[in-house]
Amino acid sequence: MEHKKTAVIIGAGTAGLTAAYELLQKSDIRPIVLESDTMVGGIAKTVSYMGNHLDMGGHRFFSKSDEVIDWWLHFLPIEGSEDDFGNMREADDIDRIMMVRHRVSRIFFLRKFFAYPISFQWETIHNLGILRMLRIGFSYLRCMAHPIKPEQSLEDFFINRFGKELYETFFKDYTAKVWGIPCNQIEPDWGAQRVKGLSIMGTVKHAIFQFFHKSYSLRQKEVETSLIEQFLYPKYGPGQMWQTVADTIVEQGGIIRLNCRVDKVEYENNKVKGVWIEDAETGRAYIPTEYVISTMPVKNLIRAMGDTVPEEVRRVSEGLIYRDFMTAGLLVKRLQIREKDGQLIRDNWIYIQERDVKIGRLQILNNWSPYMVADCSKVWLGLEYFCNEGDSLWNMEDKDFAAFAAGELAKIGIIDAADVCDSTVVRVPKAYPAYFGTYKEMDTVRNFTDPITNLYLIGRNGMHRYNNMDHSMLTAMEAVKNIVNGVVSKENIWNVNAEEEYHEEVK
Repeated sequence: MEHKKTAVIIGAGTAGLTAAYELLQKSDIRPIVLESDTMVGGIAKTVSYMGNHLDMGGHRFFSKSDEVIDWWLHFLPIEGSEDDFGNMREADDIDRIMMVRHRVSRIFFLRKFFAYPISFQWETIHNLGILRMLRIGFSYLRCMAHPIKPEQSLEDFFINRFGKELYETFFKDYTAKVWGIPCNQIEPDWGAQRVKGLSIMGTVKHAIFQFFHKSYSLRQKEVETSLIEQFLYPKYGPGQMWQTVADTIVEQGGIIRLNCRVDKVEYENNKVKGVWIEDAETGRAYIPTEYVISTMPVKNLIRAMGDTVPEEVRRVSEGLIYRDFMTAGLLVKRLQIREKDGQLIRDNWIYIQERDVKIGRLQILNNWSPYMVADCSKVWLGLEYFCNEGDSLWNMEDKDFAAFAAGELAKIGIIDAADVCDSTVVRVPKAYPAYFGTYKEMDTVRNFTDPITNLYLIGRNGMHRYNNMDHSMLTAMEAVKNIVNGVVSKENIWNVNAEEEYHEEVK
């Protein structure tokens, strides 16, 4: 197809690459994807080290949107025979496949394991003790009878759904570890975004439903997102999906430029004219364009638009806060904790809620896919830390941080530090848009950017919204539909994962 127009797409993460591919399929517009990193995928990239593959945060491929699932399977079909999707793996694609995985994740607290999401099975009752369980029960009943109205913070959100006692046991300290501030300073929108309908009653209903109606379908539309038990996973990690998509985009005439940072966006009369870039290889250059689709952090976008941005918009954008992320990949000979039969624990990840360590979550990467580790006799771990760019953790030398992380796991009895064979460290800036700072005033930014007719904000950082991967993709799909159909309003993009129809995705 002859490309008569161009669209500059800022960022080669999940949303940016989805937008580029959709433009190639549905229009005569050539996408030019500009990525400041050295690889595609954004936070869903896979970093390889000595034949081992590191997933930045653990990316389960699941969605209640058929459009998204079919999109994934177009690039990486499910391994094995035909399943409920009606897809077959081609015999010559043994490496380019999706694997069906069973989700196992637990909480590690008081040096014991608890089911996640919290369920009131015997193990939970035994580990917490009868007195604490009684307090949890009465606290929940009290909140059911007298809920906090209106919910003004994430703390209110959690207490209304789990009771104060359970909130203080499992949510309060861990959430503060993730965000670096107390729950009562975080907007309740984060809870609505991430856990939606999850509550004690929701968990109980799910358990009863599962007992009488065990579903093996991967299209788990009737299941609350936090309770989904099966998911898809690329053989070599999420980055395999996005590298495959990137390769296809280039094959079909799109352009992807890595090590290329956008530092200025020129606009006039509510229309973007072009962008200035700083390319690591070719230097500074100007790219004129008919459309700009931005996944870059809102703060960076507004800065790039210069001094003509209204002062109030600049104030709000500068007040937006992000939480950064570090992963230490540790290759170890064995774990100190094992299943009762002596085998490697089955968890995909473990939420570390111990108060005497800073680690937030632990991935057992062997359990995501056995192909994530080069030597299957070893255990490949991803130790996840939430931090702020420039703080003491972020500024540690890699070898010091890896030693610190290994020491924390040894401290809580998960490994013996002497069993560490090798390590690597990866930093991800602006991994999580925060629901505090000037977040409540995001409409001020949106009221400025939405009228710019050919500018589309999509994805997690592009919209300063903590989207899952599939919702980031859906924002890209909606933006492309608007471009193709000449729709000026951006309302449908902002409604993804905000209105009930997008929560359920049953259309």
